[in-house]
Amino acid sequence: MAEANARYYAARDPLGAAGDFVTAPEISQMFGELAGLWLTDLWLRAGQPMGAHYVELGPGRGTLAADALRAMAPHGLAPGIHLVEGSPALRRVQQAALPGATFHEDLASVPEEGPLLLVANEFLDALPIRPLVRTEAGWRERMVGLDPQGRFAFIAGARPMDAAVPADQATALPGTILETCPAAAAVVQEIAGRLARQGGAALLIDYGYANSRTGSTLQAVHRHRKVAVFATPGEADLTAHVDFATLAQIARAQGARWLGTAEQGAWLRAMGLDQRATALSTRYPERSGELASAVERLAGPEQMGVLFKVMGLAAPGWPAAAGF
Repeated sequence: MAEANARYYAARDPLGAAGDFVTAPEISQMFGELAGLWLTDLWLRAGQPMGAHYVELGPGRGTLAADALRAMAPHGLAPGIHLVEGSPALRRVQQAALPGATFHEDLASVPEEGPLLLVANEFLDALPIRPLVRTEAGWRERMVGLDPQGRFAFIAGARPMDAAVPADQATALPGTILETCPAAAAVVQEIAGRLARQGGAALLIDYGYANSRTGSTLQAVHRHRKVAVFATPGEADLTAHVDFATLAQIARAQGARWLGTAEQGAWLRAMGLDQRATALSTRYPERSGELASAVERLAGPEQMGVLFKVMGLAAPGWPAAAGF
């Protein structure tokens, strides 16, 4: 999954109608604006600490960052811009949208002084998972091998993995799959530790589940359609649902404040999505239909409103937050 996605993202801009998928910031400016206002509100109520950094993981085309920073500016918040992006193709697009941005391969080189105002939208889902499968002989790692025709296929590894499974799943039925994501755990561990040391707040937004569960969620998307995972490795976007329950535990263990995990639709509406859409429709009546469609796509229960979750983190001592 890591190798396939590295090749996939390095060679293209996958976003938009001409790409493979559309993310929330590309649907409407309102998404990024509300994320920016959420961070601004916390920063203001934390006492407007100096030296703040806006940090985004996997910033796509830079659309979310541009909208968030525009929403911050009237409130006197003008943070330094730090983008964690490994794709050369996307970096070129982001540089055009955010000329003053500093680029990073990972969080390690982001400044270690000053509060972090961090956003990660549809970033964690693309990190490689490590699934476990219950076999008749016990738990094994679910790996990739070859079938008799020489094609990629899922196989069960030989090494016992029972010690890695929670006690309540130890005797699950054969065929049960548990997905773990060590990479996402490491990223959230780093974010939470940084918040505890430096101050700040973070929004982690992705599709996933608020309570841990079993089953495979690995999927491939190409040209806005789901395709077989092994059909075109390196040419399709591979993702898996995010386990926000586990990530919240990791964040708290590192000393960060877990503000809550909410459905995206509920969070956006609590942040004023409907009011913002009404204000924009009043100002630009010719866009009222487009704005109504955007609200439905972002917050509708059959669209992104329930499947996508928003998790808020903050430094110890920072205030509670809207939307949770």
